[in-house]
Amino acid sequence: MKLCVPTMDDAGLAARISAHFGSAPYFAVVDTGSDAVELVSNTHAHHEHGSCDPLSLLSNRRVDAVVCHGLGRRALARLDASGIPVFVTDGLDVAEAVAGFGSGRLQRLTFDAACHGGRGHASE
Repeated sequence: MKLCVPTMDDAGLAARISAHFGSAPYFAVVDTGSDAVELVSNTHAHHEHGSCDPLSLLSNRRVDAVVCHGLGRRALARLDASGIPVFVTDGLDVAEAVAGFGSGRLQRLTFDAACHGGRGHASE
Protein backbone atom coordinates (compact mmCIF):
# COMPACT_ATOMS: atom_id res chain seq x y z
CA MET A 1 0.00 0.00 0.00
CA LYS A 2 1.22 3.51 -0.78
CA LEU A 3 0.53 6.40 1.60
CA CYS A 4 0.98 10.08 0.82
CA VAL A 5 2.08 12.32 3.72
CA PRO A 6 2.61 16.11 3.31
CA THR A 7 5.96 17.16 4.78
CA MET A 8 7.99 20.23 5.68
CA ASP A 9 11.31 18.72 4.60
CA ASP A 10 12.82 15.93 2.56
CA ALA A 11 14.13 13.74 5.40
CA GLY A 12 12.28 10.57 4.35
CA LEU A 13 10.65 8.71 7.25
CA ALA A 14 12.03 11.37 9.64
CA ALA A 15 10.42 14.23 7.68
CA ARG A 16 8.22 16.52 9.77
CA ILE A 17 4.55 16.48 8.80
CA SER A 18 3.23 19.76 7.43
CA ALA A 19 0.18 21.27 9.14
CA HIS A 20 -1.07 22.50 5.76
CA PHE A 21 -1.63 19.80 3.15
CA GLY A 22 -1.80 21.90 -0.02
CA SER A 23 1.10 24.18 0.84
CA ALA A 24 3.43 21.46 2.12
CA PRO A 25 6.84 21.77 0.45
CA TYR A 26 6.95 18.00 -0.17
CA PHE A 27 4.81 14.90 -0.29
CA ALA A 28 6.34 11.68 0.98
CA VAL A 29 4.92 8.65 -0.85
CA VAL A 30 5.62 5.66 1.38
CA ASP A 31 5.34 2.03 0.35
CA THR A 32 4.18 0.40 3.60
CA GLY A 33 5.47 -3.00 2.50
CA SER A 34 9.07 -1.90 2.13
CA ASP A 35 9.16 1.51 3.90
CA ALA A 36 10.61 2.93 0.67
CA VAL A 37 9.98 6.68 0.46
CA GLU A 38 9.64 8.74 -2.71
CA LEU A 39 9.74 12.48 -2.10
CA VAL A 40 7.72 14.65 -4.45
CA SER A 41 8.37 18.39 -4.51
CA ASN A 42 5.08 20.27 -4.27
CA THR A 43 5.18 22.64 -7.23
CA HIS A 44 1.72 23.89 -6.20
CA ALA A 45 2.78 24.82 -2.64
CA HIS A 46 1.97 28.48 -3.28
CA HIS A 47 -1.68 28.65 -4.27
CA GLU A 48 -4.75 30.66 -3.38
CA HIS A 49 -6.76 29.33 -0.47
CA GLY A 50 -9.27 26.74 -1.67
CA SER A 51 -7.50 26.01 -4.96
CA CYS A 52 -5.37 23.09 -3.81
CA ASP A 53 -5.24 20.36 -6.45
CA PRO A 54 -3.50 17.38 -4.84
CA LEU A 55 -4.42 15.01 -7.64
CA SER A 56 -2.38 16.92 -10.20
CA LEU A 57 0.80 16.09 -8.27
CA LEU A 58 -0.15 12.55 -7.39
CA SER A 59 -1.69 11.53 -10.71
CA ASN A 60 1.45 9.69 -11.95
CA ARG A 61 1.75 7.79 -8.68
CA ARG A 62 -0.55 5.13 -7.35
CA VAL A 63 -1.51 6.46 -3.93
CA ASP A 64 -3.89 4.36 -1.84
CA ALA A 65 -4.46 6.85 1.00
CA VAL A 66 -3.39 10.21 2.37
CA VAL A 67 -2.29 10.62 5.99
CA CYS A 68 -2.11 14.20 7.28
CA HIS A 69 -2.98 16.55 10.13
CA GLY A 70 -5.98 17.76 8.15
CA LEU A 71 -6.94 19.42 4.89
CA GLY A 72 -9.65 21.52 3.34
CA ARG A 73 -13.05 20.40 2.19
CA ARG A 74 -12.37 20.89 -1.52
CA ALA A 75 -9.18 18.83 -1.41
CA LEU A 76 -10.99 16.15 0.61
CA ALA A 77 -13.84 16.07 -1.90
CA ARG A 78 -11.38 15.74 -4.82
CA LEU A 79 -9.49 12.93 -3.14
CA ASP A 80 -12.70 11.14 -2.09
CA ALA A 81 -14.05 11.39 -5.65
CA SER A 82 -10.89 9.64 -6.85
CA GLY A 83 -11.23 6.88 -4.30
CA ILE A 84 -8.35 8.06 -2.11
CA PRO A 85 -9.31 8.08 1.58
CA VAL A 86 -7.76 10.61 3.97
CA PHE A 87 -6.72 9.66 7.51
CA VAL A 88 -5.78 12.04 10.32
CA THR A 89 -2.63 11.66 12.42
CA ASP A 90 -1.27 13.66 15.31
CA GLY A 91 2.19 12.22 14.63
CA LEU A 92 5.11 14.57 14.18
CA ASP A 93 6.92 12.74 11.40
CA VAL A 94 6.27 10.36 8.52
CA ALA A 95 7.37 7.29 10.51
CA GLU A 96 4.78 8.03 13.22
CA ALA A 97 2.06 8.55 10.60
CA VAL A 98 2.88 5.26 8.88
CA ALA A 99 2.99 3.40 12.22
CA GLY A 100 -0.37 4.87 13.25
CA PHE A 101 -1.93 3.87 9.94
CA GLY A 102 -0.48 0.36 10.12
CA SER A 103 -1.85 -0.18 13.63
CA GLY A 104 -5.34 0.98 12.62
CA ARG A 105 -5.30 3.87 15.14
CA LEU A 106 -6.00 6.61 12.60
CA GLN A 107 -9.50 7.89 11.91
CA ARG A 108 -10.76 8.65 8.44
CA LEU A 109 -11.30 12.38 7.85
CA THR A 110 -14.93 13.34 7.32
CA PHE A 111 -16.24 16.32 5.42
CA ASP A 112 -17.56 17.88 8.64
CA ALA A 113 -14.14 17.62 10.29
CA ALA A 114 -12.21 19.03 7.31
CA CYS A 115 -10.71 22.51 7.55
CA HIS A 116 -12.66 25.40 6.13
CA GLY A 117 -12.00 29.10 5.76
CA GLY A 118 -8.39 28.85 6.90
CA ARG A 119 -9.41 27.93 10.46
CA GLY A 120 -8.23 24.94 12.43
CA HIS A 121 -4.65 24.82 11.13
CA ALA A 122 -1.92 24.20 13.61
CA SER A 123 1.14 26.42 13.42
CA GLU A 124 4.20 24.96 11.76
